[in-house]
Amino acid sequence: MIRALYDKVIELSRRPYALPALTALAFLESMIFPIPPDVMLVPMCVAEPKKSLRYAAFCSVASVLGGMAGYALGHFLWDEIGPWFFANVPGFSQARFDSVQALYEKWNFVVVFSAGFSPIPYKLFTISAGVFDISFPTFLLASAVSRSARFFLVAAMLKKYGVQAKDFIERRLNVLALVFVVLLVGCFWIVLA
Repeated sequence: MIRALYDKVIELSRRPYALPALTALAFLESMIFPIPPDVMLVPMCVAEPKKSLRYAAFCSVASVLGGMAGYALGHFLWDEIGPWFFANVPGFSQARFDSVQALYEKWNFVVVFSAGFSPIPYKLFTISAGVFDISFPTFLLASAVSRSARFFLVAAMLKKYGVQAKDFIERRLNVLALVFVVLLVGCFWIVLA
């Protein structure tokens, strides 16, 4: 099943609408969508290594714009929808909310950068940065640096090692898929724990 999905994504990554789909995914993931853009970026870079840096650029810009939208959601709409929405999110509590606020007060750049670069759900931090009204220029700088570093690092590696990377991924596809899912679930668990 994973092999069929991988082959389908590789095939789709060569279609004309692949770049707009990657761009939309990167934008939406930064504020509401649970699936990171890497699930499209990696196969697209594997399929077309020469276009890897272009894909990373689109992914980075869209992700930062999505992060700005997430910030705006938190900043302008939290009082209207936030408490109602998050009251129904498993693991959410006022104590956790307060502890995140304390982190922002001391380490706002580092918190946003860490969420933007790692597999930690970035959207939770874009929205909460707006809720806690951290400096927008600081948020924007941390987002731009971390998201660009993340996506360009992946793209540069796949551009440089395209054929070898493709062979490595295809031989270990099931293990890599399992590791990806474990990391994703683990990061959600860490954030909500």
